[in-house]
Amino acid sequence: MSERNHLVAVTLDEASLGRGSADQEHERAVAIYDLIERNHFALPDFDGGPYAVHLALVERRLAFEVKSADGAPIVTHHLSLTPLKRIIKDYEMVCDSYYAAIRTATPSQIEAIDMGRRGLHDEAAVLLVERLANKVEIDNETARRLFTLIYALHWKG
Repeated sequence: MSERNHLVAVTLDEASLGRGSADQEHERAVAIYDLIERNHFALPDFDGGPYAVHLALVERRLAFEVKSADGAPIVTHHLSLTPLKRIIKDYEMVCDSYYAAIRTATPSQIEAIDMGRRGLHDEAAVLLVERLANKVEIDNETARRLFTLIYALHWKG
């Protein structure tokens, strides 16, 4: 992780969030922690960084607000979530199955469900990298964690 091309803070818009289950709240906290610990994030043609990101849902679009580490606004990108809609729906079903399975299923059943969950996560990460191309440079691991947080914004309703 370079000294400049990374995130030092990630916040989610409280008005966009609802209270999730304990599992969802834990997953959100872990995603933010992991994202801050290791990420690649850069703005093309901008010699700034490190960065802070604030994510919100605004009129069914993702508001991706990039700030300097001290909180000064740099740029806000608004992305349609339509390309992610199917993945979010499928991911929600798989997550519901996963959370139910970890309480009652065998380890091999849990592993099979988790493989499906990871596959959808990977698919979403690739799509997110593509959707942010020419706006923000991120690697796949950063995109995976960002998808977890974008998904968290859908827990509200």
